[in-house]
Amino acid sequence: MANPIRIEIIDVLNDKELTLGELQNETGVLKSNLSKHLSLMVSNGILVQRKEGLNVYFKLSTDRITTACRIMREVLIDNLRKQSELINNLK
Repeated sequence: MANPIRIEIIDVLNDKELTLGELQNETGVLKSNLSKHLSLMVSNGILVQRKEGLNVYFKLSTDRITTACRIMREVLIDNLRKQSELINNLK
């Protein structure tokens, strides 16, 4: 989850299911690199995949992943604000 590409994949798949090609179009990440991230995310239970004909579709395994990412984003933003306030107080 610490990789920005994985966070972007989670954001893109927030409420939909997409193929590798569609994810590549949405993210602009090279296919080989994207495949590695998707494989890792599937093996760690973050994503699920299903095959339909020649296509493999990816989606979030649970909507709680989106919630967790949103909460972490809020915590990081709060921390940045606090750091900014500390710096401004030192000036």
